[in-house]
Amino acid sequence: MPGHDPRIDDYIERSAEFARPILVHIRELVHQACPDIIETMKWSMPFFDHKGTVCNMASFKQHCAFGFWKQSLLEQDAFPVQKTAMGSFGRIGSLADLPDNKLMIGLIRQAVKLNEEGVKIKRAPVSKDKQELVVPEILTVELSKNMAAKKTFDEFPYSKKKDYVEWITEAKTEATRDKRLATTIEWLAEGKARNWKYENC
Repeated sequence: MPGHDPRIDDYIERSAEFARPILVHIRELVHQACPDIIETMKWSMPFFDHKGTVCNMASFKQHCAFGFWKQSLLEQDAFPVQKTAMGSFGRIGSLADLPDNKLMIGLIRQAVKLNEEGVKIKRAPVSKDKQELVVPEILTVELSKNMAAKKTFDEFPYSKKKDYVEWITEAKTEATRDKRLATTIEWLAEGKARNWKYENC
């Protein structure tokens, strides 16, 4: 039976005092819902995997977050219509901000079942018209940690933002995605576009 990843133990220990009981509680619920869950760290956050990513959690200075990788395929009535932070339930400042244990465990089991059955999220067909760019949460989180990179990204035109977003989201493996994410933050901090090597050719 998979155990606890010591890196997540360290993550919880380093988190703010208010966040620790929240993270410990979420972790316990995930293991209760799926004893075979595998813990890991991705993008500096705790993730829980079972035949693919199931969910993840994170702590910030004043709130925590918890999100399902395939939330759009889960029972939508369980999630708030309006959220003020990343994750499936918005800002979590205390255990009271989480759904009751029965509902949480049920959602986690639904998410696990989707992975066991190999269900994928269907991507909407790409329109030729320019649409609002959806920046993945993993990039948003890393940008929040590097103000220089965030400033560059925010000031970039749509096309240059899209170059980076697609480069990250189209990675075939998590290792490749991690590497591209790190490079993205490094280049953005230096004021560089995704294709900066060719811009002056």
